[in-house]
Amino acid sequence: MREMAHENVNQFLGACPYPPNICVCFSYCRKGSLDDLLANDEINLDKDFKMSLISDLVSGMTYLHDSAVGCHGNLKSGTCLVDSRWVLKISMFGTRPFYLDGDNYEEDYARFKAQLWTSPELLRSASCRKELLAGTQKGDVYSFAIILQEMLFRSQAFFLDLEDVEPIDIIKRVKAGENPPFRPQLPSEGRGSFDQIIELMEECWNEDPNARPPFKKIKKIIKRSTGKNINIVDTMIQRLEKYATNLEELVQARTSELEHEKKKTDRLLYRMLPPSIAEVLKQGHSIEPEMFQSVTIYFSDIVQFTLLCSESSAVEVVTLLGDLYSLFDAIIADYDVYKVETIGDAYMVASGLPERNGNRHVAQIADMSLALLDAVIHKFTVRHMPGRRLKLRIGVHTGPCAAGVVGLTMPRYCLFGDTVNTASRMESNGEGKLGRNDPSHSF
Repeated sequence: MREMAHENVNQFLGACPYPPNICVCFSYCRKGSLDDLLANDEINLDKDFKMSLISDLVSGMTYLHDSAVGCHGNLKSGTCLVDSRWVLKISMFGTRPFYLDGDNYEEDYARFKAQLWTSPELLRSASCRKELLAGTQKGDVYSFAIILQEMLFRSQAFFLDLEDVEPIDIIKRVKAGENPPFRPQLPSEGRGSFDQIIELMEECWNEDPNARPPFKKIKKIIKRSTGKNINIVDTMIQRLEKYATNLEELVQARTSELEHEKKKTDRLLYRMLPPSIAEVLKQGHSIEPEMFQSVTIYFSDIVQFTLLCSESSAVEVVTLLGDLYSLFDAIIADYDVYKVETIGDAYMVASGLPERNGNRHVAQIADMSLALLDAVIHKFTVRHMPGRRLKLRIGVHTGPCAAGVVGLTMPRYCLFGDTVNTASRMESNGEGKLGRNDPSHSF
């Protein structure tokens, strides 16, 4: 096996035949198995690409059948590997001696799934995994037909347009020798110009082993169907060009997806922090605490909220606050203000930071407060209590304030100082209306 050398046969490197560490070693193929390639929807496989891979497979199997190994015995899409140059190489041939007598799969599903590529006559005669791997050349041709079905239609092995068909059910029907024989269904779409290859495929999975063509004949049919002589260098260049084109389209699509996700992330971040602060943090810089000499702070809460909660379920309270604060968020978007936070029924807003706006912050907060008050009185309805009208208690104060980002996990832009405390006291001592003190009034 180590002396076998062919462009489409994976190089056998060695083996360890001694239990319990029995293993075989073949050359590494970077692109993985044919099964992996077919399952990757991001890789575009056009007709020429498929025919090139099929030609590689037939060429390798022709060489293998003419060699001392004689047959593969375990041919399937998982044992056909693809190297970095997009050349298909047949692997895992001649491994039968490394299996112990009676050795089988760990579970029934894996055992029957692995037998989907096995010919009917071998399924009927073999009693264990090692006997199945003995294989025959006619059995390899049947396996090749199942791989053709996977490649042409880019479908799973033994495709059936049915739901919940287990591998064990497929194997039972194949072994039963039904008339007509039970074989994969061929989709009506995707045939393209593969009619001649489909006829070859159906001939290769014939129930009668003697009616299946040898790989030498298959190679001639494949060569005829391409309509031209295949030059190895030209084929390789074409594959690389198609892969490069496909890769460019993939990169472009990924870049577009990345930009879309970045915008979504930015929108979420701007809801947690002021945009100017978020941009500084995104650049990896820290935010130093900053003193603002004149800002206006707004606090509000719901009058008799505790009583309302005692008459409502927890879910109803959450729904109420969600509806109310969604209404508030839509209104404050029209003003030069920043929503600091909500705690229970408390709603806190500031103007004049982090972007200074001269003395406009008082008017902005005052106009916003009146708009919120009007919305609660005339527009808002409690879902589970349609007849209940809410009252809003508001406190506003103007003065100096310190601000900065606090915390690493879920960081918040927080405000500190007597101005914050005074606005909070103005709200808590209010009577269901807008309360403002002398500094705010003088501005």
